[in-house]
Amino acid sequence: MKDSENIIVKPTFEFALAIIAYCEELESNKKFVVSNQLLKSGTSIGANVREAQNAESKNDFIHKFKIAAKEVEETIYWLELCKQSPNYPDCSTLIYQIETIQKLLIR
Repeated sequence: MKDSENIIVKPTFEFALAIIAYCEELESNKKFVVSNQLLKSGTSIGANVREAQNAESKNDFIHKFKIAAKEVEETIYWLELCKQSPNYPDCSTLIYQIETIQKLLIR
C-alpha cells in the first residue's frame, strides 16, 4: 500500500503541513514559545507513524504508535491553549483533524 493510500500516514502528513502553516502564523504574531512546542509535537505524530511503517518487529511497531499517541495528546493540549487564549488565530480545523487522527490511532 502506498503512503498516500494509508489510512493513518496520509492524514498525519496532511496534519503536519497544516501545523507548519499555523505555526508560521503564530510566529508572525510573535507567539514563539507555543509555536515551537506545537510544531514539535504536531509534526512528530506523522514522523512516528511513518517510522512505524518500517518497524523491525511487532513490538517496535506498537512502540512507535504509542509515541505517536502521546504526541497527539500533547498537541491537543497546545491547541486547546491556543483556542482558549485571546489574540490567537483560530485553530478549530486543526482540533477537528487531530481528533480524527486520535480516533485512528486508538482503534
